Amino acid sequence: MSDYASANSPVEADAADVAVRLATAQLTGLNRAVGVTRDAAADAGLDDGAAGDRERRVVDTSPFTALVAPGGPAYLSYAIAGRPGIPVRDLGDSLGVLAEAFAPHPVQLDLIEQACPGAVELLVAAGAELERRAPVMTVNTATVAAPELPAGVEVIVARTAADRAAAVSVVSVAFDTQIDAPVDDAPEPADGGTVVAFVDGEPAAAATWLAVADGVSEIVAVATAERFRRRGLGTVVTAAAVRTAADRAGATLAWLTPGGDEADRVYQGVGFRAVATAAHLVYRAAA
Repeated sequence: MSDYASANSPVEADAADVAVRLATAQLTGLNRAVGVTRDAAADAGLDDGAAGDRERRVVDTSPFTALVAPGGPAYLSYAIAGRPGIPVRDLGDSLGVLAEAFAPHPVQLDLIEQACPGAVELLVAAGAELERRAPVMTVNTATVAAPELPAGVEVIVARTAADRAAAVSVVSVAFDTQIDAPVDDAPEPADGGTVVAFVDGEPAAAATWLAVADGVSEIVAVATAERFRRRGLGTVVTAAAVRTAADRAGATLAWLTPGGDEADRVYQGVGFRAVATAAHLVYRAAA
Protein backbone atom coordinates (compact mmCIF):
# COMPACT_ATOMS: atom_id res chain seq x y z
CA MET A 1 0.00 0.00 0.00
CA SER A 2 1.24 3.49 -0.79
CA ASP A 3 0.75 5.88 2.14
CA TYR A 4 1.83 9.11 0.52
CA ALA A 5 -0.72 11.00 2.66
CA SER A 6 1.17 10.25 5.87
CA ALA A 7 3.76 12.89 5.07
CA ASN A 8 1.23 15.29 3.55
CA SER A 9 -1.54 15.51 6.12
CA PRO A 10 -4.44 17.98 5.79
CA VAL A 11 -3.66 21.50 6.96
CA GLU A 12 -7.17 22.97 7.13
CA ALA A 13 -9.15 22.91 10.36
CA ASP A 14 -12.43 22.44 8.49
CA ALA A 15 -11.29 19.31 6.65
CA ALA A 16 -14.50 17.45 7.44
CA ASP A 17 -16.70 20.24 6.04
CA VAL A 18 -14.66 20.48 2.85
CA ALA A 19 -14.61 16.69 2.51
CA VAL A 20 -18.38 16.50 2.81
CA ARG A 21 -18.78 19.21 0.18
CA LEU A 22 -16.50 17.34 -2.21
CA ALA A 23 -18.17 13.99 -1.58
CA THR A 24 -21.62 15.52 -2.05
CA ALA A 25 -20.50 17.00 -5.36
CA GLN A 26 -19.16 13.56 -6.35
CA LEU A 27 -22.62 12.10 -5.80
CA THR A 28 -24.28 14.84 -7.84
CA GLY A 29 -21.75 14.38 -10.63
CA LEU A 30 -22.12 10.61 -10.58
CA ASN A 31 -25.86 10.81 -11.17
CA ARG A 32 -25.34 13.51 -13.77
CA ALA A 33 -22.86 11.30 -15.65
CA VAL A 34 -25.56 8.67 -16.10
CA GLY A 35 -27.95 11.28 -17.47
CA VAL A 36 -25.34 12.58 -19.91
CA THR A 37 -24.69 9.05 -21.19
CA ARG A 38 -28.40 8.47 -21.74
CA ASP A 39 -28.77 11.81 -23.52
CA ALA A 40 -25.82 11.00 -25.80
CA ALA A 41 -27.35 7.65 -26.69
CA ALA A 42 -30.67 9.31 -27.46
CA ASP A 43 -28.95 11.95 -29.63
CA ALA A 44 -27.28 9.12 -31.53
CA GLY A 45 -30.67 7.54 -32.17
CA LEU A 46 -30.04 4.51 -29.97
CA ASP A 47 -32.91 2.89 -28.11
CA ASP A 48 -32.43 1.41 -24.64
CA GLY A 49 -31.43 -1.97 -26.00
CA ALA A 50 -29.06 -0.59 -28.61
CA ALA A 51 -27.42 1.71 -26.05
CA GLY A 52 -26.50 -1.44 -24.10
CA ASP A 53 -22.90 -1.32 -22.96
CA ARG A 54 -22.64 2.41 -23.55
CA GLU A 55 -24.96 3.14 -20.65
CA ARG A 56 -23.62 3.37 -17.15
CA ARG A 57 -25.81 2.86 -14.13
CA VAL A 58 -25.87 3.86 -10.49
CA VAL A 59 -25.83 1.24 -7.74
CA ASP A 60 -26.88 2.64 -4.37
CA THR A 61 -26.07 0.28 -1.51
CA SER A 62 -25.58 2.07 1.80
CA PRO A 63 -23.08 3.30 2.82
CA PHE A 64 -21.74 3.49 -0.75
CA THR A 65 -22.93 4.58 -4.17
CA ALA A 66 -21.28 3.26 -7.32
CA LEU A 67 -21.17 4.15 -10.99
CA VAL A 68 -20.94 0.93 -12.99
CA ALA A 69 -20.17 0.56 -16.69
CA PRO A 70 -21.42 -2.91 -17.72
CA GLY A 71 -19.11 -4.40 -20.31
CA GLY A 72 -16.70 -1.48 -20.03
CA PRO A 73 -13.10 -1.31 -18.78
CA ALA A 74 -12.58 -1.59 -15.03
CA TYR A 75 -11.53 2.03 -14.55
CA LEU A 76 -14.99 3.29 -15.57
CA SER A 77 -16.62 1.64 -12.54
CA TYR A 78 -16.04 2.93 -9.02
CA ALA A 79 -17.79 3.39 -5.68
CA ILE A 80 -17.79 6.50 -3.48
CA ALA A 81 -19.26 7.57 -0.15
CA GLY A 82 -23.02 7.38 -0.49
CA ARG A 83 -23.94 9.26 2.69
CA PRO A 84 -21.39 12.09 3.03
CA GLY A 85 -20.85 13.28 6.57
CA ILE A 86 -22.45 10.28 8.27
CA PRO A 87 -20.05 8.00 10.18
CA VAL A 88 -19.98 4.44 8.87
CA ARG A 89 -20.56 1.82 11.54
CA ASP A 90 -21.84 -1.09 9.46
CA LEU A 91 -21.22 -2.17 5.87
CA GLY A 92 -24.39 -4.26 5.72
CA ASP A 93 -24.51 -6.27 2.50
CA SER A 94 -22.92 -3.47 0.45
CA LEU A 95 -19.80 -5.42 -0.56
CA GLY A 96 -21.87 -8.34 -1.84
CA VAL A 97 -24.08 -6.01 -3.88
CA LEU A 98 -21.08 -4.16 -5.28
CA ALA A 99 -19.18 -7.37 -6.08
CA GLU A 100 -22.11 -8.60 -8.16
CA ALA A 101 -22.46 -5.26 -9.94
CA PHE A 102 -18.73 -4.93 -10.71
CA ALA A 103 -18.21 -8.55 -11.83
CA PRO A 104 -16.05 -9.79 -13.43
CA HIS A 105 -13.87 -6.92 -12.18
CA PRO A 106 -13.03 -6.32 -8.52
CA VAL A 107 -14.79 -3.54 -6.66
CA GLN A 108 -12.93 -0.23 -6.79
CA LEU A 109 -13.66 2.25 -4.00
CA ASP A 110 -12.46 5.86 -4.06
CA LEU A 111 -13.29 7.48 -0.74
CA ILE A 112 -12.61 10.84 0.88
CA GLU A 113 -12.00 9.56 4.39
CA GLN A 114 -13.26 12.58 6.33
CA ALA A 115 -16.59 12.34 4.45
CA CYS A 116 -17.23 8.76 5.59
CA PRO A 117 -15.38 8.25 8.88
CA GLY A 118 -14.99 4.61 9.82
CA ALA A 119 -15.51 3.24 6.31
CA VAL A 120 -11.88 2.46 5.48
CA GLU A 121 -11.28 0.55 8.70
CA LEU A 122 -14.44 -1.54 8.21
CA LEU A 123 -13.57 -2.26 4.59
CA VAL A 124 -10.07 -3.45 5.46
CA ALA A 125 -11.50 -5.65 8.22
CA ALA A 126 -13.89 -7.13 5.64
CA GLY A 127 -11.04 -8.07 3.32
CA ALA A 128 -10.62 -5.02 1.10
CA GLU A 129 -7.07 -4.01 0.21
CA LEU A 130 -6.07 -0.42 0.92
CA GLU A 131 -3.92 0.28 -2.12
CA ARG A 132 -3.19 3.96 -1.68
CA ARG A 133 -3.73 7.00 0.46
CA ALA A 134 -3.13 10.50 -0.91
CA PRO A 135 -3.88 14.05 0.14
CA VAL A 136 -6.99 15.71 -1.24
CA MET A 137 -5.94 19.16 -2.41
CA THR A 138 -8.31 22.03 -3.17
CA VAL A 139 -8.13 25.55 -4.53
CA ASN A 140 -10.56 28.43 -4.77
CA THR A 141 -10.75 28.89 -8.53
CA ALA A 142 -10.88 32.68 -8.21
CA THR A 143 -7.34 32.67 -6.83
CA VAL A 144 -5.80 30.80 -9.77
CA ALA A 145 -4.06 32.86 -12.41
CA ALA A 146 -2.80 31.50 -15.70
CA PRO A 147 1.01 31.35 -15.66
CA GLU A 148 3.02 33.01 -18.39
CA LEU A 149 3.50 30.62 -21.30
CA PRO A 150 7.03 29.55 -22.23
CA ALA A 151 8.20 30.38 -25.73
CA GLY A 152 6.69 28.16 -28.40
CA VAL A 153 3.84 26.93 -26.14
CA GLU A 154 0.17 27.21 -27.08
CA VAL A 155 -2.69 26.03 -24.84
CA ILE A 156 -6.10 25.21 -26.27
CA VAL A 157 -9.37 23.92 -24.92
CA ALA A 158 -10.01 20.64 -26.76
CA ARG A 159 -13.17 20.99 -28.82
CA THR A 160 -12.89 18.55 -31.70
CA ALA A 161 -12.27 14.83 -31.69
CA ALA A 162 -8.80 15.57 -33.08
CA ASP A 163 -8.03 17.92 -30.19
CA ARG A 164 -9.19 15.30 -27.69
CA ALA A 165 -7.16 12.60 -29.45
CA ALA A 166 -4.06 14.77 -29.07
CA ALA A 167 -4.65 14.90 -25.33
CA VAL A 168 -5.24 11.15 -25.14
CA SER A 169 -1.96 10.52 -26.95
CA VAL A 170 -0.10 12.39 -24.20
CA VAL A 171 -1.99 10.80 -21.31
CA SER A 172 -1.71 7.26 -22.68
CA VAL A 173 2.07 7.45 -22.92
CA ALA A 174 2.57 9.38 -19.67
CA PHE A 175 0.55 6.86 -17.65
CA ASP A 176 1.57 3.82 -19.72
CA THR A 177 -2.05 2.82 -20.34
CA GLN A 178 -4.14 2.30 -23.43
CA ILE A 179 -7.00 4.80 -23.79
CA ASP A 180 -9.30 4.73 -26.79
CA ALA A 181 -9.12 7.91 -28.85
CA PRO A 182 -12.36 9.93 -28.68
CA VAL A 183 -14.50 9.93 -31.80
CA ASP A 184 -16.87 12.70 -30.73
CA ASP A 185 -16.38 16.41 -30.21
CA ALA A 186 -16.09 17.68 -26.64
CA PRO A 187 -19.17 17.86 -24.39
CA GLU A 188 -20.48 21.10 -22.95
CA PRO A 189 -17.97 22.61 -20.47
CA ALA A 190 -20.28 21.91 -17.51
CA ASP A 191 -19.92 18.21 -18.34
CA GLY A 192 -16.13 18.37 -18.23
CA GLY A 193 -13.37 18.98 -20.73
CA THR A 194 -9.68 18.99 -21.47
CA VAL A 195 -6.93 21.49 -22.16
CA VAL A 196 -3.92 20.62 -24.28
CA ALA A 197 -0.53 22.33 -24.43
CA PHE A 198 1.39 22.20 -27.71
CA VAL A 199 5.10 22.91 -28.06
CA ASP A 200 5.90 24.05 -31.58
CA GLY A 201 2.75 22.29 -32.76
CA GLU A 202 3.39 18.97 -30.97
CA PRO A 203 1.02 17.83 -28.17
CA ALA A 204 3.08 18.02 -24.98
CA ALA A 205 0.81 18.19 -21.92
CA ALA A 206 -2.85 17.89 -20.98
CA ALA A 207 -5.24 18.18 -18.05
CA THR A 208 -8.93 17.44 -17.66
CA TRP A 209 -11.65 18.90 -15.46
CA LEU A 210 -14.60 16.65 -14.65
CA ALA A 211 -18.28 17.62 -14.70
CA VAL A 212 -19.00 20.60 -12.47
CA ALA A 213 -21.46 19.75 -9.70
CA ASP A 214 -22.48 22.09 -6.90
CA GLY A 215 -19.72 24.45 -8.03
CA VAL A 216 -17.05 21.74 -7.62
CA SER A 217 -14.86 20.10 -10.25
CA GLU A 218 -12.14 17.47 -9.97
CA ILE A 219 -8.95 17.91 -12.00
CA VAL A 220 -7.62 14.62 -13.37
CA ALA A 221 -5.28 13.14 -15.96
CA VAL A 222 -2.63 15.85 -15.65
CA ALA A 223 0.14 14.56 -17.87
CA THR A 224 3.25 15.76 -19.66
CA ALA A 225 5.08 13.87 -22.40
CA GLU A 226 8.49 12.79 -21.12
CA ARG A 227 10.55 14.85 -23.54
CA PHE A 228 8.74 18.02 -22.45
CA ARG A 229 8.97 17.54 -18.69
CA ARG A 230 10.56 20.02 -16.27
CA ARG A 231 9.49 22.97 -18.36
CA GLY A 232 6.56 24.00 -16.18
CA LEU A 233 3.93 22.56 -18.50
CA GLY A 234 2.22 20.63 -15.69
CA THR A 235 1.58 23.92 -13.91
CA VAL A 236 0.41 25.51 -17.16
CA VAL A 237 -2.22 22.89 -18.01
CA THR A 238 -3.41 22.45 -14.42
CA ALA A 239 -4.01 26.19 -14.07
CA ALA A 240 -5.65 26.30 -17.50
CA ALA A 241 -8.02 23.44 -16.61
CA VAL A 242 -9.04 25.16 -13.37
CA ARG A 243 -9.56 28.53 -15.04
CA THR A 244 -11.57 27.00 -17.89
CA ALA A 245 -13.79 25.07 -15.48
CA ALA A 246 -14.39 28.33 -13.62
CA ASP A 247 -14.89 30.63 -16.60
CA ARG A 248 -16.96 28.31 -18.80
CA ALA A 249 -18.71 26.06 -16.29
CA GLY A 250 -18.99 28.07 -13.07
CA ALA A 251 -16.67 26.01 -10.88
CA THR A 252 -15.74 27.81 -7.66
CA LEU A 253 -13.76 24.99 -6.02
CA ALA A 254 -11.37 22.60 -7.77
CA TRP A 255 -9.77 19.51 -6.23
CA LEU A 256 -7.36 16.73 -7.06
CA THR A 257 -5.20 13.99 -5.57
CA PRO A 258 -1.51 14.14 -6.47
CA GLY A 259 0.45 11.04 -7.36
CA GLY A 260 3.57 11.91 -5.40
CA ASP A 261 5.83 14.66 -4.07
CA GLU A 262 6.76 16.02 -7.49
CA ALA A 263 3.14 16.37 -8.54
CA ASP A 264 2.33 17.82 -5.11
CA ARG A 265 4.83 20.64 -5.73
CA VAL A 266 3.34 21.36 -9.15
CA TYR A 267 -0.16 21.69 -7.71
CA GLN A 268 1.02 23.81 -4.80
CA GLY A 269 2.46 26.16 -7.40
CA VAL A 270 -1.04 26.61 -8.80
CA GLY A 271 -2.45 27.27 -5.32
CA PHE A 272 -3.76 23.86 -4.24
CA ARG A 273 -3.48 22.95 -0.55
CA ALA A 274 -4.10 19.65 1.26
CA VAL A 275 -7.41 19.61 3.16
CA ALA A 276 -8.39 15.95 3.49
CA THR A 277 -7.28 12.41 2.66
CA ALA A 278 -8.35 10.11 -0.17
CA ALA A 279 -8.22 6.32 0.06
CA HIS A 280 -8.33 3.88 -2.85
CA LEU A 281 -9.39 0.36 -1.95
CA VAL A 282 -9.99 -2.81 -3.93
CA TYR A 283 -12.31 -5.60 -2.85
CA ARG A 284 -12.11 -9.01 -4.49
CA ALA A 285 -14.98 -11.30 -3.63
CA ALA A 286 -14.09 -14.86 -2.67
CA ALA A 287 -14.48 -17.29 -5.55
